[in-house]
Amino acid sequence: MYYLVFGFFYLLSLLPMRLLYVISDGVYALVYYIIGYRKKVVMQNLEIAFPEKSIAERTKIARAFYHNLIDSFIETIKLVSASQSFLEKRVTANWEVLEPLYKSGKSCQLHLGHTFNWEWGHHVLGSFTKYQVLVVYMPLSNAVMEKIMYKLRTRQGNKFIAAGNMSKSMDQYRDTRYLLGLVADQSPGNLANAYWMNFFGRPTGFVSGPEKGARAADLPVLFTHIVKPRRGYYQAKLEIASLHPAECREGELTLMYARYMEKVIRANPEMWLWSHRRWKHPWNEKYTNNWIGEELPGGKPPVT
Repeated sequence: MYYLVFGFFYLLSLLPMRLLYVISDGVYALVYYIIGYRKKVVMQNLEIAFPEKSIAERTKIARAFYHNLIDSFIETIKLVSASQSFLEKRVTANWEVLEPLYKSGKSCQLHLGHTFNWEWGHHVLGSFTKYQVLVVYMPLSNAVMEKIMYKLRTRQGNKFIAAGNMSKSMDQYRDTRYLLGLVADQSPGNLANAYWMNFFGRPTGFVSGPEKGARAADLPVLFTHIVKPRRGYYQAKLEIASLHPAECREGELTLMYARYMEKVIRANPEMWLWSHRRWKHPWNEKYTNNWIGEELPGGKPPVT
């Protein structure tokens, strides 16, 4: 089955982008209008984030999001045969930010969110830094697709580390200057260990591992997001969040990241993955000691 699927993707990837986008438009119509893939989740999320917008405005964002979602899937298939030069023409960034960090002798962390197209982005990243690129990810449940995606993701020398095996896997890179990519807007698996704050006005848990790792090793942290100047072209924006996270108060870096993500999502809402259930975990007062935001739900002052 792996070879059949990979072979089909390879033949499909040979098509020029203009034809692939015609296919993408057709798949979009099927997914949005007929299948309605996670449309209820998407619209609920948009209502949480943008209660001030009309239904028509939120629907417009949803349609643009679905176009980007399907484009991202088609563009990932293109990776099967796309050359590195093809990708480097289509993904640009202020890569120069990384050079002084590398020369400092320190590894660093790159905190990003689910903004399209992160698959193309990490492929190009390795070409513009001397860092060994490490990416923490969640393996796919489908064995065939997981094998295909792992092959594609690691073909340029980037190392992908399963989130469930991160601590053990990181041991081999302790003496390496690495850039650790972390999709830090994931819903936390362990709610009791999460940091909690208002995110788009609703109590939301954030994974605490990225900040705790950065603070423990005092690794510089960068925030990044991706914008789409035009179809098939992306621009990543990298900015230094903290050169010395060990000097930050507990939770401060995660709160900065949450506010950063709110800003970039509001600026380009169609670029974020609205189909994941970001607000699926309700607030519980037993998490009060992990609250890092402003006032607690109900107007109570935060714990100091």
